[in-house]
Amino acid sequence: MAHDDELEAQVDRWRGYVHSRQVISTADVDELEDHLRGQVADLRATGLDDDEAFLVAIKRLGNLDAVSREYAREHSDRLWKQLALVPDDAADSKVPRWRELAVVLGLAFGAGVAVRAGISWFGDDEVGLVRNVGLLVLPFLAAYLGWKRKAGPRTVAAVVVPFVVLAVVLNVYPFHPEGSTELLAILHAPVVMWLVVGLAYVAGSWRSDGRRMDFVRFTGELAIYYTLLALGGGVLLGLTAGMLQIVGLDPGPGIAGWVMPFAVPGALVVAAWLVEAKQDVVENIAPVLTRIFTPLTIAMLLAVLVVLIASGGIVEVDRDLLIVMDAILVLVLALLVYSISARDPFAPPGLADWLQLVMVGAALAVDAVMLTAMLTRIAQFGTSPNKIAALGLNLLLLVHLGASAWRSARFLRGRGTFAQLERWQTRYLPVYGAWAAVVVLVFPPLFDFV
Repeated sequence: MAHDDELEAQVDRWRGYVHSRQVISTADVDELEDHLRGQVADLRATGLDDDEAFLVAIKRLGNLDAVSREYAREHSDRLWKQLALVPDDAADSKVPRWRELAVVLGLAFGAGVAVRAGISWFGDDEVGLVRNVGLLVLPFLAAYLGWKRKAGPRTVAAVVVPFVVLAVVLNVYPFHPEGSTELLAILHAPVVMWLVVGLAYVAGSWRSDGRRMDFVRFTGELAIYYTLLALGGGVLLGLTAGMLQIVGLDPGPGIAGWVMPFAVPGALVVAAWLVEAKQDVVENIAPVLTRIFTPLTIAMLLAVLVVLIASGGIVEVDRDLLIVMDAILVLVLALLVYSISARDPFAPPGLADWLQLVMVGAALAVDAVMLTAMLTRIAQFGTSPNKIAALGLNLLLLVHLGASAWRSARFLRGRGTFAQLERWQTRYLPVYGAWAAVVVLVFPPLFDFV
């Protein structure tokens, strides 16, 4: 097992270096990694140990558009220089762009059809539609990612089964109208679904820290692209609606009933395609975005601490304020993980890393105050599904942020590596999916579906 862990660490370091140079796309790195793992397995079967098999497999990969040669020059203390310097004659084969675009547009249209059918099916039951909207859209995104990575039967089963289970649970459980457990299921089901989408993204490499971090990077870039598409589409739609109103036509019913049901889910699949095809554009601005928003987030967290202290007492903190604080902490966590995914893993510690540590420390202080408030409220007023779910989330955040702060401090003091900080993020993130699954599957029957 120790040998397997070391081999995984070597593959992750290689993958992280290749990706950090922004020369080869994620899809190409995926293909190269599959090739690398296959070569390593074959060489191990001949009797070579992990290190020998890994180095020989690197040589057999051929040219990586000069990335491996650059890596060899920077790491001459190992055998990379002898094993990675190869001629520039590697061939590159990809799926034709038109075929991929056709698949993307077909899946985007399918997501729109599913949402439009859901609107017709649920009719006036808006809560039922909201409960199922993720099931109507995200399977099409997962289908694209699985097709892109040529997912095998095991991956397909790992993706389909959870979606089916969630569909049954969300539509068969006898939720009380406007009950807490139904609201919690609506809020937490998308977290589970996104974890399932991640399974489609990493395909067969579920245990690879590098592939998990790629999915984190993909998530952040998808959010950026989707926001850009939404802004552009909103402007275009607004101009079109204004023109129609000038000529005496009411565009409202058509936009609400047909345009939005197709545009909103379809744009998600298109945004995913853009991330896969044009990711270097976002990768160039991602570090800039994290450097801008980290100090702004620190200022926001300090303001939050002031609000909590000035609220007149921990017990009297308003429940709505606690909900907003939870949303802020989740945002901080997302910024932390994305900033780590966007950072050059081989760069030395800098000011941005210190600011990130300050941000995490401020978030820990906010989380500690919130946990104290929650425990005090539970002691005085008793438990409820909402309180237990919020308490569980904040405990998870406390562990995540605390361990991240400790590893960041070790990295900044030269006593740890950035890879250790990065691996902690990818190995802990599935815990949130597991907790969300507990809230969706266990909480409703545990609290009598109230």
